[in-house]
Amino acid sequence: MDYTQAKQRIEQLREILWENNRKYYVENAPTMSDYEYDQLMRELEDLERAYPEYASRESPTRRVGSDLETGFVKYPHQYPMLSLGNTYNIGEVEEFAERASKSLDIPFSYCCELKFDGTAICLTYRYGRLFRALTRGDGVMGDDVTANARRIANIPETLQGEGWPAEFEIRGEVLMPYESFERLNRQREADEDPLFANPRNAASGSLKLQDPEEVANRGLMCTLYHIPAGQVDFPTHDEALKAAARWGLPVSDERRLCKDIEEIEAYIAHWDTARKELPYATDGIVIKINEMDAQRQLGYTAKSPRWAVAYKFKAEQALTPILSIDYQVGRTGAVTPVANLEPVFLSGTMVKRATLVNEDQMAMLDIREGDWVYVEKGGEIIPKITGVEESKRVPGARRPPFPTVCPDCGTPLVKPEGEAKWFCPNNDGCPTQIKGKLVHFLGRKAMNVLAGDATVDQLYNLDLVRTPADFYDLRESQLVMLEGWKERAARRFLDSLRESRNVPFERVLFAIGIRYVGETTARDIARHFGDIDSLAAASKEDLLSVPEVGEVIADSVYRFFRDERHLEEIRRLKAAGLQMSVSQTVGRVSDALDGKIVVISGNFSVSREEMKALIEANGGKNSGSVSGKTSFLLAGSKPGPEKIKKAESLGIPVLDEDAFRKLIPEGTASATVTEESEPTLF
Repeated sequence: MDYTQAKQRIEQLREILWENNRKYYVENAPTMSDYEYDQLMRELEDLERAYPEYASRESPTRRVGSDLETGFVKYPHQYPMLSLGNTYNIGEVEEFAERASKSLDIPFSYCCELKFDGTAICLTYRYGRLFRALTRGDGVMGDDVTANARRIANIPETLQGEGWPAEFEIRGEVLMPYESFERLNRQREADEDPLFANPRNAASGSLKLQDPEEVANRGLMCTLYHIPAGQVDFPTHDEALKAAARWGLPVSDERRLCKDIEEIEAYIAHWDTARKELPYATDGIVIKINEMDAQRQLGYTAKSPRWAVAYKFKAEQALTPILSIDYQVGRTGAVTPVANLEPVFLSGTMVKRATLVNEDQMAMLDIREGDWVYVEKGGEIIPKITGVEESKRVPGARRPPFPTVCPDCGTPLVKPEGEAKWFCPNNDGCPTQIKGKLVHFLGRKAMNVLAGDATVDQLYNLDLVRTPADFYDLRESQLVMLEGWKERAARRFLDSLRESRNVPFERVLFAIGIRYVGETTARDIARHFGDIDSLAAASKEDLLSVPEVGEVIADSVYRFFRDERHLEEIRRLKAAGLQMSVSQTVGRVSDALDGKIVVISGNFSVSREEMKALIEANGGKNSGSVSGKTSFLLAGSKPGPEKIKKAESLGIPVLDEDAFRKLIPEGTASATVTEESEPTLF
């Protein structure tokens, strides 16, 4: 791999990992397994070591994912909440133990614990009462979910016993037991709401609800496993947790003290089987150095403690026959093969269907009709087929033919260059794609209208709705005449449509459903152009000046706005009263940088995300590349030499951080937690 290829792969991996972080932490809808994610992270770590000139403080190898959301007050963690190094190889656990032995000059032991598959939480108790509960957030700042934490039954409002400090933090996970998860999904199915993929996603989504009373109904539980060093004065991690248990805090009693690697391996072997009997999800074992003095000696990397490692269990697997194969068309036109299975219980849920991904994957597995297949939930998330048990194959079983035309509208399928999937190109005429786009438009992350798949199916089949704009032409008198509609249901639906007129432009743009334009990209594009008319008139070069927008996205957006059908739809949505420009007041604290296009490069006293937010808060726009339209290049320490060179060649001013801060009013920059704060686990 040459330097150019290495740089391209590093940038590609960072983009993939940050996007999955957003889906995992914010949307609670991950699209890859933990194992796949960890393998990509390891590849990125190896490349950054081999090519240190491309290392960055903003790399996902050095920063934890973020679950920060709008709608919550944010507070800094007293100590950053870091992540753990993961391994699926017992040999690497042995290497961890060997490194500890060589590095430490004092006796030490290990404390082994279950790795709970939930969502992280940090509780602060002040004078024996629950004072604050924060999510992990971005590791430095967390969302305040105190009101919701008070509704979790086993989190005590008041501590018991004596000996607790006047103020301290304790960290752990909020979990949703399997029983609560099944009950919640049954209710969501009845309400036509999207189902949660697994208990972890359900727990995370529940903890971020705006209604604490609804949180109380979700059946959540909490387990705590770490008090940051310096918060309490105990010689070992285990003794700190025993004290927490005496104070009435929900600490797991399944941990074990181990003196050597043989005892660690025995603990892992036991729980790899015994975890299947637990009422909640676990996905591995955490091995920690038990003695606090030893932890302090070993210290931390930028992202993880050196005194702990997580061993991840291999995904649970089951063997079951394929009953049939469906070919599903998504809203983007992608055709995905899905196997219908003899139902099998796996990782806490009953699995009836599993993706076969694409035609290439089917060929690689050599799938035949009636095959018995191995199914697993990668990272306990999405069921997928990983192999075939050929000993159970019926003689003469044939390979299922992949369709050559759309299974819904009959249009010949196409396979774009560089894509692994086949697509139906009939984007605006294929019924399944149309309905998928309508469901997407109404979704919670888009227009947040109270309707689901069944409503869209009914309205589409009755020819009442064909495009999103049609929703805004519906009347109560029409709806109450339909099967299953009462006056109350019709009013709720129409009221939510009325409220959607207040949804900000960023989400409207996401809701429209331009291919490759996700939630984050829609926000960046909306803020860059300001309004729909400017965006519609943009050239490909204009689109490429938006940070994180590459050739594929730019081409998709450009072509979308060159289609007269799409322009007519935009005109109708605008006439319906939807927001088609960015609010000038949202997040704005001054107009000091109004009209300025700023490119940032290098490291600053705050994170790059905070610096970008500061530019936008003062009216400026961020761009990812230097061009003739750039107002100035904001250069921190170790800026990219190519950007400096290009700015100088174009006569673009280069400002350092001090000069930049003189351009904006005092007091507009929020205080940040510096990296000198003592780090701690979780």
